[in-house]
Amino acid sequence: MPQTLIVDLRISADEFLRHYKGSARHVSCHARDGRRVQFPTTILQRFVSHDGINGSFKLELDDNNKLIAVSRLG
Repeated sequence: MPQTLIVDLRISADEFLRHYKGSARHVSCHARDGRRVQFPTTILQRFVSHDGINGSFKLELDDNNKLIAVSRLG
């Protein structure tokens, strides 16, 4: 049964630039339910604005905790 995690992210444009340049390859954060989540930075590239990445995101995982999809909420 797939799982859904909600994460709230606030990553400045300068901080995300480190990810874009390759010095940081993963985002590590806590989901709203308290679980620690780590995922590749590349999945967030389509959500980057001039201010960086701000908002709530839904991560969908398969039974093996592999990322299926990511979408912005609201």
